[in-house]
Order: sequence, then C-alpha cells, then structure tokens
Amino acid sequence: MVGQHLVKQALHNGLEVRAFGRNVFTADLPKNDLLELVQGALFDEKQVFEAIQGCDAVLSALGGDRTGADLTRSLGMKNIVAQMQKADISRIVALGGMGSLNADEETLVMDQPGFPDKFLPVSREHYKAYEFLKASTLDWTFVCPPDIIDAEPTGDFTSSATYPPAGKSNKINAGDLALFMLKEVTKKEFVHQKVGIAN
Repeated sequence: MVGQHLVKQALHNGLEVRAFGRNVFTADLPKNDLLELVQGALFDEKQVFEAIQGCDAVLSALGGDRTGADLTRSLGMKNIVAQMQKADISRIVALGGMGSLNADEETLVMDQPGFPDKFLPVSREHYKAYEFLKASTLDWTFVCPPDIIDAEPTGDFTSSATYPPAGKSNKINAGDLALFMLKEVTKKEFVHQKVGIAN
C-alpha cells in the first residue's frame, strides 16, 4: 500500500525509480519511462544488492502478516542494511510501526499497559528492524506510523522525533506517509532518529 504511493509520488516528482519486490509486475503501478520494475526476493542477498546498486537512496516499506511468524520486516531489513553497506549507499528511509516509538524516556509505546496484544508480534518485528538500522553505518530514518489508511495525501500531518505527535489521531493516510518519506530522503531532518507521524 505505502510502496505504491511512494512509487507514484516519486514518478510525479520526476525521479527515477527502481521498484523491487516479488509482486512488482502485478502491482497497480503506472507505466512510466522513469520506472524500472525488478522482481526479486527480499532474503536473496545477490538480488537485493543488484536492485539497489547505483541508487542514491533506498525507501523501504516492508510488509507482512501480524502473527510474528513472518520475519520479513526484521530479517528483510537486516539484508537491506548489509547490501546497502556493501554497495556504499548510505541513505535509507524505512517504514516501521508506532509501537517502536518512546512513550517516555524509559518505555516504548508497545510496552505500555493497554497496548493491544494483537499488535505486539508485528511491533516486536518492527523494533528488530530498527535495531539493525541503529547498529549500521547508514544515514537512516525510521518512520513509525499508527494505523495506515489507504488514502491520498492531504499534506495535513504532524511529525515528531522519538515520540508520537501529541494530540493527534491514531491514523495516517498512506499518501501522507509516502509524502513525508520522500521529502525526508533529501531534507534529512530526522537522520538517526525514529519519527512519529499522524494526521
């Protein structure tokens, strides 16, 4: 969902895009001379390396199920980090989840009382992905949204480092999330930081 918005907005901005994933040829992506589709497996080191080689930056919007059995988010990020370091690419803006943000100086949102049990497995996966980024030499930004709504960008959202934005909803439009991630690639306002965002 977010990946499709990222691709469409990047193309609208005149950027060259290489979209990598197992379903890129069946995704609803526009035909555009600036778009190169690369089908591949996230856990395959050679395929990921070849997909990112020569790129200026990586935008990661990894998905998966919510049971915790799917390790796409954590081990996928581990491979992306390794291949970026090998390819000498430093900038990545990656999608996580709100559970990885701080509730206070000592507690994560996902560790607070009342955090829904059904979101704990995926939140732990996101946090493992964050730990791979944090341990890397990359210029990373880890964007941690609440519930993502499949809707176009409004431009009306708030972001904050480390913590969820105060007084905002627990939702964000996928289009606004993509808008923020694309701008952050070059704006570099939140390098080496987790970011809360909400409409």
